Amino acid sequence: MNRPVAVVTGAGSGIGRAIARELARRGHHVVVSDIDLAAAESAASEMESASAVRLDVTVPAESSALATQVVEEYGRLDVWVSNAGISKMQRFVEVSEEDLRRTLRVNTEGVFFCGQAAARAMIALDRGGVIINTASMAAKQGRVPFLADYVASKFAVMGLTQAMAFELAPHRIRVNAVCPGFVATPMQTRELAWEAALRGVTPDEVERLWVNDTPLGRLETPEDVATAVAFLASSDAAFITGESLSVNGGAFMD
Repeated sequence: MNRPVAVVTGAGSGIGRAIARELARRGHHVVVSDIDLAAAESAASEMESASAVRLDVTVPAESSALATQVVEEYGRLDVWVSNAGISKMQRFVEVSEEDLRRTLRVNTEGVFFCGQAAARAMIALDRGGVIINTASMAAKQGRVPFLADYVASKFAVMGLTQAMAFELAPHRIRVNAVCPGFVATPMQTRELAWEAALRGVTPDEVERLWVNDTPLGRLETPEDVATAVAFLASSDAAFITGESLSVNGGAFMD
């Protein structure tokens, strides 16, 4: 395989699909992974060089097997984007043990185990590499309504990104994260409805609140995140590691 090879998790829709599409546009062969294989196959069909695979990021053996498969098939693994994530809006006092554990399993443990799989493969190849984690604006502030478990999971991703970057630097593996804001995706459509119900207002009113909280004056697109990920994956970011890049139109500045 002459093209650089990138794996993107949760790439069947939303931010992940846009990331996969952008990396493919920039010349990568993209392994489009998602728990929904049909969605992954649909996304892969949009790209010049791509393959699709089902991946449940909560099962460590699956991410390890995928990393091994990629190396065996293509002889390289250049970029791994751990993007798969979930959310469910509810009041802090109403978050169940089951909901908390599921959020942490997908959003935190999934990133952890995928990162391990990618790092092991990259270390064995001894070619360096790039790992990028999708965190969130909610990884940098607790002032996020009705998402306490999500906030906890994404704060953990930001800390994990730094720890991975520190340990993997001797292997020439850079590790960074992106922190999106209010992104127009199917997940956001669900969150609009949830927050509207919890606030007792309409989804349109919630959307106006989100836009008003964003100095650049619009909702973020998946492509806004994808181009930031592509930058971090490129040689232009060759001396950047351990960073969690805010990509949110100014909705949170740090």
